[in-house]
Amino acid sequence: MAFALPSRAYDLQMLDRLADRARDQGWVLGLPPGIASEQWPLDPVTGFSLMHGFTLLLPEDYRVHGEDIVAVSFFATAPDHNDGGAPDDPEIREAVMARASHPRLSRMTDILDYEYAALLLSKAEYDGAFATPPAPLPLATADRPRWLDVGGASAFFEASAPYAKKMFANPPRADLAENCAIALTPRASDSNAGKGPQDAHTRRNPPTGYQPYYYYLGDVPGRDNFRLHDWGKDHAHNHLGGTMRPCQAMPEMSPFYIEFEEYFGGYNFGGGNAQLDFKDMKFDWACG
Repeated sequence: MAFALPSRAYDLQMLDRLADRARDQGWVLGLPPGIASEQWPLDPVTGFSLMHGFTLLLPEDYRVHGEDIVAVSFFATAPDHNDGGAPDDPEIREAVMARASHPRLSRMTDILDYEYAALLLSKAEYDGAFATPPAPLPLATADRPRWLDVGGASAFFEASAPYAKKMFANPPRADLAENCAIALTPRASDSNAGKGPQDAHTRRNPPTGYQPYYYYLGDVPGRDNFRLHDWGKDHAHNHLGGTMRPCQAMPEMSPFYIEFEEYFGGYNFGGGNAQLDFKDMKFDWACG
């Protein structure tokens, strides 16, 4: 099936206020909308709910799954379970996988075998009430993640580095629904809008015309010759589509992806950032 490729990329900004669905593009932290409690994805390693990272309302040119699929919610292993974590218990995994799930749930694992999930949401779901996290499985033996008691925003603030604390004028309320609005702004210039990111030296698919955000003066690699293209200097770190700035190797993805930092949901990426391809449901992250 052919898809119309977007002609723009968008910068995403996490705001220090609650989301207003009438004017914002979604929210970071807090709770996902419009799903039943039993559809909330559980962590197959621990049996607890995966933590909601963000829900993004997609602009029309990024609704690659159809006009009625208007948003994506992303879930991750809680950061306090992402530090060596609990051993994988086959009984817990089997029980989690036997549960009824959302019809548009995609599960992903990273190179450390930690768990992530994405839900594609209809307009009715996006407009719906906040979901309630389900009770953990009776088999769960890991420590209860902090966000389930105080909310993702407050848990992130408690554990975050000083630079992240400065994003908030005041500490977030200890409330599961506490969130931060997402603002979306079209990038004035992005040569990679509509092009799937790929490394020219390691790509597996036909070339997309994607070019990295940097170049080497005189085509001579080296620290002293490293330069940034003018068209990418003002790009925000969190963004939808366009030019990718991974902390390490370039993951090959479709043009329909989101790149985001640790604070854009309160994760443990070792100081790095992550990418979610919501067309092909691929996920990757690397430490800084």
